[in-house]
Amino acid sequence: MNEAGFPIPRTPEGRVASPCINICRMHEATGFCEGCARTITEIAGWGQAGDAERIRILRLLPQRRTELQSHGLLPSQDLLP
Repeated sequence: MNEAGFPIPRTPEGRVASPCINICRMHEATGFCEGCARTITEIAGWGQAGDAERIRILRLLPQRRTELQSHGLLPSQDLLP
């Protein structure tokens, strides 16, 4: 296992990959993307974020996905990185 405690998808260049699954709609009540569970600020800053910041964000996503699922909005976990 790695420093995050879960598998980290990587780009071909070795950077931490985006969790985007091309379902890009912001959920008004939570402020999270309905596809990847990031905030708009996190999405906008992803390209400039270092790997440590990307991992920090990835660690937040499971709890956010649970919150989105409670609203009936998140796709099957099988589709998520």
